[in-house]
Amino acid sequence: MLEYVNLELALPQEEYKKRLRPLQQRLYELEHAVFDAKIPVIIVFEGWAATGKGRLISLLAERLDPRGFRVVPITPPRTAETRYPWMWRFWQKIPARGQMVAFDTSWYRRVLIDRLNKTVDKDDLRAAYQDIAEFEEMLSADGTVILKFWLHISEADQKKRIKKLSKDKLTAWQVSEEDLLQNKRYEKYTNYVEDMIARTDSPHSPWTIVEAADRYYMRIKVFETIIASLEARLGLPASSGTKPKRPRATKEMKGAVNA
Repeated sequence: MLEYVNLELALPQEEYKKRLRPLQQRLYELEHAVFDAKIPVIIVFEGWAATGKGRLISLLAERLDPRGFRVVPITPPRTAETRYPWMWRFWQKIPARGQMVAFDTSWYRRVLIDRLNKTVDKDDLRAAYQDIAEFEEMLSADGTVILKFWLHISEADQKKRIKKLSKDKLTAWQVSEEDLLQNKRYEKYTNYVEDMIARTDSPHSPWTIVEAADRYYMRIKVFETIIASLEARLGLPASSGTKPKRPRATKEMKGAVNA
């Protein structure tokens, strides 16, 4: 599936700067429209380490009202969190009606990095997928908009980025053992990602695969996808310039996955 993603897509810096500000303004307007309509919104960001998720989320939040938008960074569960069912900590972070929440990684680490670390067995994995499906179905049935993004780069590109971050004392802390393991086992991790997308892509909680080799293209595509989705949910006319190209997990792509 992911081998067909075109990582050569790019956007000139001048065009990026020209398009970003209107998109930020439109998202600000939609934030208030979502609040008035009392629609909860969940935006999930998953992807390879070093794709720039942090900066992307910062740009999303930059011009939004902090009373209606918050970011939830997900780390390995702490001691107290391990005493509860594994989805408990995510239920604590879901948005209130009219609020937007961005998850910087999410419940999907259970079927990705935990799977790579071999801290879940086949039964745990099967149960995790069932828990995720029920979680997202219940939220959607209650009116929540769920948008999920996979930020994709190549193995060589990721290795280059990690090396650059590691060399600088100011950014070396951003590289974790999990990030290094991701790159070391890139092919296996890719299979896990494809399995995840094939199993959890649905009309009520779709995955959007984002070509993230070029940061400008990646950011604009994410903005446009979020805006187009919220406009559709609110029944608003589509904004000009917000028609993103979205290589979704189509049936053809899903057929390439060895479940």
